[in-house]
Amino acid sequence: MAEPPERSAADGLCAAVDIGGTKIAGALVGGDGALLLRTQRPTPATAPADAVLAAVTGVLDELAVAPGRGAVRRVGIGSAGPVDAAAGTVSPVNIPDWRDFPLVDRVRRHPAVAGLPVTLVGDGVAIAAAEHRYGAARGHANALCMVVSTGVGGGLVLDGVPYAGPTGNAGHIGHLSVDLDGEPCACGGRGCVETLASGTAITRRALRAGWSPAGGAASTAAVAAAAGAGDPVALAVFERAGQALAAAVAATAALVELDVVVVGGGVARSGELLFGPLRAALDRYATLPFQRGIEVAPARLGTDAGLVGAAAAALTAPVP
Repeated sequence: MAEPPERSAADGLCAAVDIGGTKIAGALVGGDGALLLRTQRPTPATAPADAVLAAVTGVLDELAVAPGRGAVRRVGIGSAGPVDAAAGTVSPVNIPDWRDFPLVDRVRRHPAVAGLPVTLVGDGVAIAAAEHRYGAARGHANALCMVVSTGVGGGLVLDGVPYAGPTGNAGHIGHLSVDLDGEPCACGGRGCVETLASGTAITRRALRAGWSPAGGAASTAAVAAAAGAGDPVALAVFERAGQALAAAVAATAALVELDVVVVGGGVARSGELLFGPLRAALDRYATLPFQRGIEVAPARLGTDAGLVGAAAAALTAPVP
């Protein structure tokens, strides 16, 4: 995996890493988006910075001994944000001890990565690139792709091209404020989408409203199961989450105009419990003529979209 890259090898294998608040995943990804090998570890999100880095290093260690590693020409990293792609640093809201953490520099120190180009993008940008190239946003010129999971991330496709912005954070929809008097967010703002629609928020708000799991631990999946069984508190929490997402989508569509909104992540697996309220609220909020008729679609690439997108970003980046 540590062979120096050939400048013409833009279609070679990529070692991709996807860093989120719940898991750190890695894969060897082909130029067609196929995953040849996949591994993951839990994210020690509240641990010291070096412990989180150790989980990333562990994933790289596994990729370094995988069959086919000698064909790897590039490394792509998709990380929860904010990120600073130019500086190679990350400050994920849901990993408190990583603030301006020099992730690219630390990854480059891994023996298996020496000499390889490393590309960093925000996880939302990675998912947008993946869904536009291979998934539900394919064929659309203007798209917003969201991941609704531990947090809420997003990325934009504008005029047929994934748009990362100067630092790699464009489309970070989870930190749009949709409730001016809402609860404080870990980002420092108030009433952000993430405080209402993330899996963490859904579980927290359900517990606060008096819901309790029928058996086992409280989780977003348990809230979804209760909502599916008709529990009014669980249903109300999902309704509010859908409304929050719809308000943010409508605001985004007012600024850039959208054809499609693609929603993935663990919370999206709840299906119509989330998509039903989202679509209904979007009909109420997106009322200007150019906002109407936005398609809302589930992501097609599932939990591997971040890996596929990180690889896509790396394989299309200019070789230094």
